[in-house]
Amino acid sequence: MHVLGSDTCFFAFGPELKPAISVEKESIVQIETKDCFSNQITSEKQLVTEIDFSKVNPATGPIYVKGVKRGDALEVRILDIKISDRGIIVVVPGAGVLGDLVKEPKTKVCEIKDGFITYNGLKIKCKPMIGVIGVASDEEVPCGTPGRHGENLDTKVIAKGATVYFPVFRDGALFGLGDLHAVMGDGEVCVASCEVSGEVTVKLDVVEGKAPQWPVVETDEAFYILVSDEDVSRAFREATEIAVKVLQQSNSLSWEDAYMLASMVVDVEVSQLVNPKKTVRVRIPKEYTSILKLLEAIKWERK
Repeated sequence: MHVLGSDTCFFAFGPELKPAISVEKESIVQIETKDCFSNQITSEKQLVTEIDFSKVNPATGPIYVKGVKRGDALEVRILDIKISDRGIIVVVPGAGVLGDLVKEPKTKVCEIKDGFITYNGLKIKCKPMIGVIGVASDEEVPCGTPGRHGENLDTKVIAKGATVYFPVFRDGALFGLGDLHAVMGDGEVCVASCEVSGEVTVKLDVVEGKAPQWPVVETDEAFYILVSDEDVSRAFREATEIAVKVLQQSNSLSWEDAYMLASMVVDVEVSQLVNPKKTVRVRIPKEYTSILKLLEAIKWERK
């Protein structure tokens, strides 16, 4: 197993990234991460308005996977997530869904113990997940902005036991991750959740020539396709179009029949509403497609 420390963090996914480590396909890598504030906040006296924003949303990496080529799908199996014993959550005027109602910035430091977060006397069950995860894109994109290559997807199904498939834009993929949450509600409405540092163990592999148009998450019960756009309505529309196409091609249906099937079995869900691009997801139960059929249906046409 390879081990990668958080001192290798970076703040933008782009074509000029230099690998921190190179690994073979099917390698297992243990990745240490900082929290989304780069561990700059240590007490409730510190406000998010006082930190260095050039160091927000760090990803650890990048990891070059040998033999992975542009046009492939990078397969990332999340084997384990371990989180720190405290989490940070903040609000700041102008940020989040109700940012116009926030009068002043505020920081809360939460103790995490025995699988629960203590928040204002309440006990909240931990459900660790990964916020920033992706591969190098053709253009430099800050880690805070999600897109086809991943990054700040803030999607709670990206958790232990899930497998994520990314389109590969640069040879070797140049994979990285960070921004762990002890728990997060869909939407991440106040712009942050319970932000933690931690350690993620992944297995990296490839599906040759099957780069999807958007990141795909596989769980035990379903596939999720993640679409990001500045306009959440456009994101919902594109995600729905993709889901219908998957059902149509996977089950040899007419478009109209696939559309009606989608209305019965597909869930259209919010991942996050607070980043420069909003992220939504469609959930397709595994009874109606397979990973290879899905990847074929939404394959990115290499240029």
